Amino acid sequence: MSTLRGRGTADGLPEWDRCAVMGVVNVTPDSFSDGGRWFDTTAAIKRGLDLVAQGADLIDVGGESTRPGASRVDEDEELRRVVPVVRGLASEGVTVSVDTMRSGVAEQAVAAGAVLVNDVSGGLADPRMVPVVAATGSPFVVMHWRGFSEDMNSRAVYQDVVAEVVAELRARMEAVVEGGVAPERIVIDPGLGFAKQAEHDLALVAHIAELRALGRPVLVAASRKRFLGRVLARDGAPPPARERDAATAAVSAISAHEGAWAVRVHEVRATADAVRVARAVEGAR
Repeated sequence: MSTLRGRGTADGLPEWDRCAVMGVVNVTPDSFSDGGRWFDTTAAIKRGLDLVAQGADLIDVGGESTRPGASRVDEDEELRRVVPVVRGLASEGVTVSVDTMRSGVAEQAVAAGAVLVNDVSGGLADPRMVPVVAATGSPFVVMHWRGFSEDMNSRAVYQDVVAEVVAELRARMEAVVEGGVAPERIVIDPGLGFAKQAEHDLALVAHIAELRALGRPVLVAASRKRFLGRVLARDGAPPPARERDAATAAVSAISAHEGAWAVRVHEVRATADAVRVARAVEGAR
């Protein structure tokens, strides 16, 4: 794998002169953060367009919750939720990513206009995912993953979380490349909150440089996650997910400063400001 200069981007994606902002549209009734708010296709498309107006560079559309303990939906239902939203946003000129662990959903979403496949399992959940992505030629987000949501918390066991996540991501990248995906089209994601406790997530945010040393763009998806709730807790009680947006923007600024390619967030405006300020500070050095 070649080493990136600056924050880099994957082949097939636009170039931005700063950390990009990926806005989230969950077309689900049970997301931990905003489940049900954008479940209707029309509402989901409007939400995506609103996020672009607020400063999002691309929109990540998902039809299956991956919160801890979440049960899976069947493929037909996921397709019904996702594909019309992808098509509607792409038709408006939006750069669209599809958040899915299923090759069939990825394939149809790309056909509908998605330009990036964001698989939280890194191709492990569906053995057809890697060959399908390779065939479409799409850029591919490979996230660090140790298992499905139902039992991932039991897998949050590490001696050295940074070293282990880096090693496991390296091995997964190599497998994806062997499966036919061009290395230049890979984005990596440390998988904050997936089989990780708060101290693991904080350590990974503190060591983005080690992730970048893998030579691929880094996506940081910290938005509203449990570790932020732990940091903000008062008297042991974390604030609700929707009250973690300022903390999310703080992580976005840190990630941008450390050279992340993009940050994935539910509320865009504060993070869009944060990454632009980070870029201005870089330019003033």
